Order: sequence, then structure tokens, then C-alpha cells
Amino acid sequence: MLIGAGIALADKPHPWQFGMQDPATPITQQIYKFHDALLWIISAISLIVFALLGWIILKYNHRAHPVPTRTTHNTVVEVLWTVIPVLILVTIAIPSFKLMYYMDRVPDSKMTIKITGHQWYWEYNYPDQGNFSFNSNLIADKDLKPGEQRLLEVDNPLVIPAKTNIRIQVAGSDVIHSWFVPSFGVQEYAVIGRLNEAWVNVNNPGTYYGECNQICGVNHAFMPIKVVVMDQADFDKWLAKAKTAYGTPDADKTKVAAADPATVAEPAQAGNR
Repeated sequence: MLIGAGIALADKPHPWQFGMQDPATPITQQIYKFHDALLWIISAISLIVFALLGWIILKYNHRAHPVPTRTTHNTVVEVLWTVIPVLILVTIAIPSFKLMYYMDRVPDSKMTIKITGHQWYWEYNYPDQGNFSFNSNLIADKDLKPGEQRLLEVDNPLVIPAKTNIRIQVAGSDVIHSWFVPSFGVQEYAVIGRLNEAWVNVNNPGTYYGECNQICGVNHAFMPIKVVVMDQADFDKWLAKAKTAYGTPDADKTKVAAADPATVAEPAQAGNR
């Protein structure tokens, strides 16, 4: 099972996957470390509780202990079962608060991406890279190409550079959505009238997937997230073409700008989806 888990971990879900996706950002790495620490603590507590239950069953059952004790209070036991849980909670709380602060504070961001959730698609805006924006819609099953991921592919993925601190701002235009990419360790609610914030710094170029995980209506299951992460040089090439494709006031936000990390091609016109 452990060998299979190592094979299954990736930047996208796999059939019969066991375990979480590979961490792609420092945030995810810290989350996984905290998760592993909690797993040891929870396992130890469970083993102790099971051991106590077994000891009580064997030592104090009717046959082994026919005359029950009349003890009603035990100061030592009562102090221990009060103090020990408090110490465990404090042990968990301190790294938990540190992690929450680490996830919340954006460290010296180099660029900003504004994400707006709509029924039922995402809009991506690059305010400090020419202030252009485009819509990202699900590709229907009939339009999928061989090797593409069903219910995860989009016509216009979000494109960002690797190894760069990026501020993520998330808002909503109608109902509550949630921008969630598991391998990034980022989940931010898209709420109308409110601007929520997170940050990412993706370790390696590649393609990463996520989904809206807030039940936002009838097409909730058809609101995927695809993020293409490029080296800085490839991102700069894509950015120059994207500004031409999307940067004019009358630009078609459904126009497709190529976002393949291997080949940065010219933007091509595509029909509305």
C-alpha cells in the first residue's frame, strides 16, 4: 500500500489514489509536516485509550473482580485527565497558530492575481502585469483531446511563473465559490463584496489541477481549476502574447492563449463555451 501511495501522489487526482497529492509549494510542505505530527499524536492517544479499555476489561470484569470498589473520587486521576489533555491541546495549538499566520501573511509578493468566481466559471485578472483578464471555462467531454483530464480541463488555464511569491486575491460575483488547488495548499472562499487573500510560490513548473469545493449551484461540479506553472523566461513570452490577446478593451475574454510549458505558441481565436 505504501509503494502504491508513492506512485499515486501527483499534481492531480488519480483513480484509487491513496494519500495526498505531492506538495508543490512551501505552504503545502508545512501543512503536511503539521499533518504528520498530528498523526503521531492522534495515534498515540488512540493506542493509550485502547490499552486502558483492554486493561479495564481484563482486570475489572465480573469474573476477575466480583466485588466492585466503592471508590468515588481519585484526586490524582482527576488532575491527570484534566492537565494532560490541556497540555496536548497547547502542544497542537502553538504550531497550528504559527502555520495559520504563515499561510495568511503574503511575503514580499512579486505579482498579484485576482480571481473572481462566477456561475460557473473563473475569471483571472493580472492587475500589475498590464491589467488584462480572461475567463476559464470547462472543456466539455466531447471536445477533450487524448490524454486530457475529464472534468478538469479548461479552455484558458491560469498561468504563473515558478519560484515567485504571488499574491492571490479571491472575490465572488454572485454566490459563494471556493478556489481550491490541493497541491498548492490554498483554499480561499470567493464571496461577493469581500476580497480574500492567499499566496503561492510553486516550486517546479508543471500543470496543477483543482476544483471549486463550495457547493455553488447546479453546475458546481463543472467549475475546475487548471494552473500552468512556467519558468520565468517562458512566462514572459506567454505574458507578451496574453497582453496582445486580452489587453485591449474590446478583447474577447474567451480567446485562448497557449499555456503549454513546453511550447508557448501564438494565441488563437476560440468560440465561446
